[in-house]
Amino acid sequence: MSRTRLPLAALSLASLSALVLSGCSQSSDASKDAGDTAASASAATGKKPAPFSAGAVKVALVRQSGAGDYFEQWGNGAKAQAKALGIDLTVYDAQADNAKQATDLSSAINSGAKAIIIDHGFPATIQPEIDKAVKKGIKVVVYDVETATKGVVATKQDDASMAQAVLDVMAQKVGKDAKVGYVNVAGYAALDKRDTVWAKEVAAQGWKQEFKVGKVTDSTATDNVPLVSAALTQHGDVAGVFAPYDELAKGTVLAVQNKKLQDKVKVFGADVSNADIQQMTAADSPWVATAGTDPSAVGAAVVRTTALELAGQLNKTSVEFPAVAITQDFLREKKIENMDQLREALPALNLSQVSTADWISNVAH
Repeated sequence: MSRTRLPLAALSLASLSALVLSGCSQSSDASKDAGDTAASASAATGKKPAPFSAGAVKVALVRQSGAGDYFEQWGNGAKAQAKALGIDLTVYDAQADNAKQATDLSSAINSGAKAIIIDHGFPATIQPEIDKAVKKGIKVVVYDVETATKGVVATKQDDASMAQAVLDVMAQKVGKDAKVGYVNVAGYAALDKRDTVWAKEVAAQGWKQEFKVGKVTDSTATDNVPLVSAALTQHGDVAGVFAPYDELAKGTVLAVQNKKLQDKVKVFGADVSNADIQQMTAADSPWVATAGTDPSAVGAAVVRTTALELAGQLNKTSVEFPAVAITQDFLREKKIENMDQLREALPALNLSQVSTADWISNVAH
């Protein structure tokens, strides 16, 4: 999700159109840990171009927030792909501290990295450092970050279509002129894009927005429970709540359950991860629909995009990752319990053909 950002499969969502989505995360200390991941790499067949032909290439990953299951998987995918490519990856995680991310980015610029990947962040705090990196000749690839700096490669999910897909389901489930709730935070590119779609859909459906709450912290799910609980105390008659980021959705689900409203209030989220699947398929879960990409596949694809840019082979300034709409009914019908099973049931989640070349050992998902 700058902080936050699915194609459609046969998910009983006939009215939905193709989409795309994403997430965010970070750590307070620099790390070179390759990380654990279930992904395996397919062998490269082509000759490595410069600078990869000369050995390990130093790359920095500067994250705004690495908290949550989605972001952990995103990071694991990035680390696995970096290892497969022979990239020496240093990870900085600001843990939702914007000032620290700017400091981390400054450290990355001075670290000797040939490229810097920026995963989410507020333009106001990191834009000056982005400009410095580009002027210094460092390749910069951003994920879910809005920047107008020439030479920066932008990667993202299609947040608008992702939000629309979920809201199409919400429209079917709650109907027109319903009372609804909203859990979101302004200032993150992906969430702002989803907010634009929400505003249009509220008007189109004649929904009555009874409340808006939400905040992003290093414990977003937990910290939103009291906010949503308080809103539901005053507006327990809402038919549905839209929370377009999975950590926000998790907190909303817990609040709905704490208020014992799971039979009355439906939750519509965004993003998908093992924890999200478990929560959606749990007995009496009010979380009925989400939309997202495979976070591990996205993290890996961003690293491959960076590798192509370093090799002078990308030849574009933006890369979008397709997303998939997912319903609780589909997960339960297919008995899906984790991301591995979801990948098998929805091949559209596989991004192995995005940003690749014959010299890249491509991490398979």
